[in-house]
Amino acid sequence: MNRVFRRSARAYQQLSVGGVIYVCVLYSSRAIGSEAGLLSGVGRTTQYYSFSKFLCELLNQAVHMSNPIMRGAAIQTELSAVGARVIMACRDVEKGEEAAASIRAAYSKAQVEVRELDLADTCSIRAFAQQFLRDVNQLHILINNAGVMMCPYTKTIDGFEMHIGVNHLGHFLLTYLLIGQLKRSAPARIVVLSSLAHNFGWIRFHDLHSQGSYNSGLAYCQSKLANVLFARELARRLKDTNVTVNSVHPGTVNSDLTRHSTLMTIFFTVFSMFLKTPREGAQTSIYCAVAEELHSISGKHFSDCAPAFVAPQGRSEETARRLWDVSCELLGIEWD
Repeated sequence: MNRVFRRSARAYQQLSVGGVIYVCVLYSSRAIGSEAGLLSGVGRTTQYYSFSKFLCELLNQAVHMSNPIMRGAAIQTELSAVGARVIMACRDVEKGEEAAASIRAAYSKAQVEVRELDLADTCSIRAFAQQFLRDVNQLHILINNAGVMMCPYTKTIDGFEMHIGVNHLGHFLLTYLLIGQLKRSAPARIVVLSSLAHNFGWIRFHDLHSQGSYNSGLAYCQSKLANVLFARELARRLKDTNVTVNSVHPGTVNSDLTRHSTLMTIFFTVFSMFLKTPREGAQTSIYCAVAEELHSISGKHFSDCAPAFVAPQGRSEETARRLWDVSCELLGIEWD
């Protein structure tokens, strides 16, 4: 193995308990594809953190995951290549089964299971977490990977505006429900998918759900800023627990996440040759999940497998704490 894979293998050996590594990658099939950054991360990736290569060196460790499609599938396919057990959580189970079938067809050793999870429904989130905790007694890596982008004004089942509801509150609740498992499994890592779009976002506490006025682009940017603030505040609260949290901008990825925006769809079509593939877009998430040099790094933001700039509004401790309190109130939970 080269230096990259040796590092990753050692990181996984440090994370594994009893020879088993458990990973949960969340993806909502409402948004098939990758978070689409606006400016940075354009261009093709030339170096890959391949799960399959270094996991082969770890004697085919068993891995539990959830959520498959596109960028999520890029991660899970690599894991399945070495016979890992994969639990895929999708809103659209049929599409999840299609992704699972393609993984099984490519890798005969793949053990793939599809479960239902709708991040726009807190009852679905609680049901998924309850079943997951019943079946899995270790969780070492949680990748909050779901997302919607620039959709028409819509509300979740619980009455939240769709962007803030799925991109932030859905992940917030699920992480809350799984945090005990992560602490018990420490060392553990949480990766929160954000976007360069957080630079253009502001948390509108007076109208968090855009009931006064709605702009799909601003709603998306607000939710991506919420991702960065959540990761930073969670990292602060998890200090000294051996559970780290970092946020990620995956780069500009060619996917159908932009399908609600005609302008963005045209842009992505014209410049598709310069955009990242789902596999390329997954690299920074993989890096933050397994890189040995990040074992004690928490509360940071990454892009292209390196520390990245965070907008001033994304560094505000006051805003992060207020958003935390508001999120707990909206979800009816207490999380100190």
